[in-house]
Parts: sequence; C-alpha cells; structure tokens
Amino acid sequence: MSNLRALRPVLPILIAAAVMLSLSFGLRQSLGLFMPSLTQDIAVTITDFTFAIAIQNLVWGLCQPFAGMFADRWGYRPVMVGGAVFYAIGMICLVNASGTMTVILGAGICVGIAMACASFAMTMSLTSRLVPASVRSTALGIMSAAGSVGAMFTAPLGQLLESLYDWHVGLIGFTVVALVIIPAAWIAGRVDKEAPLELSENNSDRLPAGAAVAVAFRHAPFLVMAIAYFVCGMQLVFLTTHLPSYLVICGMDPMLGASALGIIGGFNVVGSLFFGWAGGRWSKQVLLGIIYVSRSFVLAIYFILPPTPTTTILFAAVMGFLWLGVSPLVAGSVVEMFGLRWQAMIQGLAFFSHQIGSFFGAFGGGWLFDLLGSYDLALQIGVGLGISAGLAQIMFALYRPPEKPLPA
Repeated sequence: MSNLRALRPVLPILIAAAVMLSLSFGLRQSLGLFMPSLTQDIAVTITDFTFAIAIQNLVWGLCQPFAGMFADRWGYRPVMVGGAVFYAIGMICLVNASGTMTVILGAGICVGIAMACASFAMTMSLTSRLVPASVRSTALGIMSAAGSVGAMFTAPLGQLLESLYDWHVGLIGFTVVALVIIPAAWIAGRVDKEAPLELSENNSDRLPAGAAVAVAFRHAPFLVMAIAYFVCGMQLVFLTTHLPSYLVICGMDPMLGASALGIIGGFNVVGSLFFGWAGGRWSKQVLLGIIYVSRSFVLAIYFILPPTPTTTILFAAVMGFLWLGVSPLVAGSVVEMFGLRWQAMIQGLAFFSHQIGSFFGAFGGGWLFDLLGSYDLALQIGVGLGISAGLAQIMFALYRPPEKPLPA
C-alpha cells in the first residue's frame, strides 16, 4: 500500500507516458491496413511498401541506443518531444505520398526515428526510474499494456475512414492522432525533475556509455536474450504487415484484418499485465522462451487451417496475449543485469536485434510472396526459427541463470 501511495505524485507522468506509447505504437502497428489500397493507387508494389516498413524497423533499432544515450545526456523531454514531431512529419509524408521514396521517408525513416524516441524503450526506462523496485515488474507490465490500447482505437479508425472515403483520409486521421503525442511527450518529460537518477555501485550505472556497452556484449545471458529477440521481431512484424493482405487474398472482409489487429491490441493488455506480474515471481528468461515457443505453435496451427472469421478472431486473441508480454520481461531483465542509468541504451542494443528480425519479417515476407505467390515458405521459416529460439532461451536460462555482470 505504501508503494502505491508513493506513485501518486508521479501518476501524471506515468499516464502521459502511457498515452504517448499507446498512440505511437497503435499508429505504427496499423499502417499495414493501408497497404492494399495505397499500393494500387500510386503504383507502389507490396515489396516497396514492406521495404518501407522494414526500413522503419531498422531505423528504429539503429536509433534506439542513441536515443537512450541522449536521454541520459540531455533529458527525456527533448528526446521524446523530438520523436513525437518526427511522427507527425511521417504521417504528413504518407498523406502526400506519390511514390516509393515518399513512402520510405514517411513510413520508414520518420516513423522509425519517432519510435526510437517516443515509444517502448523510453517509457519503460522512465517507468523503471519512477516506481519502487518491489513493484517494478508489475508497473512495466502495466505500461506495456498501455501500448496495446492504441491499436484498439487506431486500427478501426483507419479502416473506417478508408472505407468511407479513401486511404488519404485515413492517414489524415492518423496525422491528427500523431499530433496528440507531442503534448503527451512533453508532460512525460517531467521525469527529468521528478526522478533524478541515483547512481548505484553494484552495476553499470557509474560506467560511461562505451564501457556499459562493452559489459553488455560480454554478458552471455544478455546475448542469448538479444538473439532470441531477433525471432520475436520477425514474427510480429510479419503479422502486422501481412495479415490484412493475407485475409484479403483469402477472400475475407477487409474489416476483418482491422478487427484482428484491434483484438491483438486488446489481448495485449491482458498478456502484458500477466507477464509483468509473472516476471516479478519467476524467471523472466524462461518466460520469454515459453512465449516464443507458444507463439510459433499458434502461428503454425492458424495458417495450416483455412482462415475463417472465427479462427482469425481466436488466433488474434491468443497471439495478442503472447504479443507484448516480452516487453516488461526484457526491460526488467536489463535493469536486473545492468541497472537503471543505461537501461534505454542497453535495451536498445537488444532491440536492434529485434528490429533486424522485423526487417526480415516485413520485407522478407513481401519478397517471398512476390517471388512464390504465397506466404507458405515465410511462415515455415518463422515457425521453425521461433521454436528453436524459444527452446534455446529456456535451456540457457535454466542452465545459466542471469546474474549481474562485473563492471569493466
């Protein structure tokens, strides 16, 4: 109870951070809805569009460690507000897209920079700094759940506007939503004054950035987690990018794709809360492995069966539960291994691996579809790698539980 009372002064910051995360992630996760109509209207191929999403994921992953480092140097507020501005610019570029380059600039580069500065790593880092250690894992789960709420709103909104008007109007609606991220990021930036960092002696807090990175890359549990994170990104971005298109190809109602993404977002809330709570009680590394293996079996079962509205809704619900639960587990693991100061930066290093996987999930899935005319091979690769990565994560965690590495 005392821990909950201690959160009252910082609730406005946490709520603003949750709004920032919810909208930024929701918009980004819903961009695949516009792929069928946009690619037909401006003569951009599916490969071109998925290449833009792949570039977004690479830019996000590449910029994430630098965003964490700049937040330590300049403060969270300028980094997060800057990211929110880039988001609005990216949506404006997409509204006015006339070819491949503007799609890459908007959906790829601008949104990638925005996600690095105003989404998961930053909100998880400021949450870790604001809340007591005894409730940190649960708080991280709650914050991760907030990232799911946005898709429940943005996906149906985008599909509705596109159905009533066209994809331009849908993206204008997304631009208006993106502008709301700016004041949310400004309010969340109060963390700089409310929770100044107290450097610890028994982790990487007192190390400079370069030395902290060196410690992370010599720490085997972190490396295993980062490699398994690659497969996580590949599976999830493949789904958000290609599931709406797959359903249209199978003759399903286009609204079913938006509904599926919305349901994924809704069950993300439940999964994030559960795995945030579970991460405070059991091995975070084992839980990560269980998620990866479970996702892979669910993917295999769904795509073996002929898609129907019922199976699609059930699939979206189960995948949603297993979706963002990785976020509090990875963030909590990084804090336990390395401390608070460089959490966003080191988590960003692991996330870069995730985003390389996202690149292959988005672009590789589109490339294989254009080459073979189906998603079968892409799915077989995703399922096989997911099971392998999950089992490796579990076995390594049981054999060598993660401990704090010795500072360089």
